[in-house]
Amino acid sequence: MFQNSGLSLDQAPPISVVLRFFLAGSLWGIAAGTWLLLQGPSALNPAAPQGLILTHLLTLGVMLSFMLGALFQMLPVLAGIALKDPVTLAIRSQWPILFGTILLLSAFGSGSSTLYLLAVLLLGVGLLPVAWRMLRRLYLLRNHSASSRGMGFALYNLLLLVLLGFWMVALLGGWTFRGDLLALRQVHLGLGLLGWIALLIIAVSFQVIEMFYVTPPYPKPYARWLPSLVTGLLTLELVAALNLPALQPWFESLAAFLVGIHALLTLRRLSQRQRPLADATVWFWRVGMGALAAAMLLWIVGDFTTLSIAWSETLYTLYAAFALSVVFAMAYKIVPFLTWFHLNAQGYFNAPMMHEVIHPRYAMRHLSIHLTTLFTALFAAWTTPELWHLTGALLLFSFAWIALAIYRAWHRYLEVQTSGEKFEFPSMK
Repeated sequence: MFQNSGLSLDQAPPISVVLRFFLAGSLWGIAAGTWLLLQGPSALNPAAPQGLILTHLLTLGVMLSFMLGALFQMLPVLAGIALKDPVTLAIRSQWPILFGTILLLSAFGSGSSTLYLLAVLLLGVGLLPVAWRMLRRLYLLRNHSASSRGMGFALYNLLLLVLLGFWMVALLGGWTFRGDLLALRQVHLGLGLLGWIALLIIAVSFQVIEMFYVTPPYPKPYARWLPSLVTGLLTLELVAALNLPALQPWFESLAAFLVGIHALLTLRRLSQRQRPLADATVWFWRVGMGALAAAMLLWIVGDFTTLSIAWSETLYTLYAAFALSVVFAMAYKIVPFLTWFHLNAQGYFNAPMMHEVIHPRYAMRHLSIHLTTLFTALFAAWTTPELWHLTGALLLFSFAWIALAIYRAWHRYLEVQTSGEKFEFPSMK
């Protein structure tokens, strides 16, 4: 899987770092499914506390956890950057993020300015140091690939997103009156969904689509300039929100257009792959990129018109389907590989092969659950709102499914370490 990267055990973070974030993301997903199951249609109202809670369960809880875990692993693979003391760095980021997210969700429910302030302080403590260290290492890198450059822009957007969160809390608390809260909220949404989540996935896709699925590479000028163009447009959106609000939707819609183009180009690349067999991860990517292309079209329309409730819920559903599809695809590649790689590198005879860690049929069954969840959500948006309760149950089941896979991989790793036999190399005289 990562043969061409030259990854060594010294470069790679301990497997516990990555699996800790992945398992936390799965548990947050179970919480999101439970919330949707209990709240039903009210959890889809983005202006209501129930909607804000569901949105941040999925973004701060699920996506941030999986994406930080992936960054710890992908920086050595795609950029050749080995972070010093990754275990301490991971723990110092994960715990403040955990408690900060809980406080933020509580603040949405109570409207307490104090909880908002404590939440963003904890989230800042958890996010700013790790994002800054990763960004600084990428900045000092001499030879950039398209992926490493894209990850740098995504981390820049994450830092801007956190700082904008501080700003919005200051507005809520009455500590500043600079800026319109509704306009800044839209910038916050664009930075989070387009500049951080989508752009990081785009950056990773520049290399892993070709590497995993043996496809033609993305055009070099396109891969070089796309992340900077998206980031520049979103930065201009922030400037417009403060000075020229009429220009704000134009910058955001152009960024969404570029992201949608990437989705279509990735679908084209996947149709040109040279490996004839399609495993579950190929289909997760296809579902994700198809959903992203459709979501970006609706996003652009929504920037200039008011979408109906059904179309708004369709937009949220499609974007969530994109993000979660790619998360599941990457997890089913990364988790089995890391389990095999670390045990094999440590010299264990009985290191399990990747298909023995998570069987391809297990991932394919998850794809069926995922598609069922997506179609149920679309039916709920257009026919029977009460189906959102069933969608929540399916979402809970989907994350429980992948949480079990990650737990079993971790258990298998510990089992081999405890009872496995190692290669014995004779001492050289």
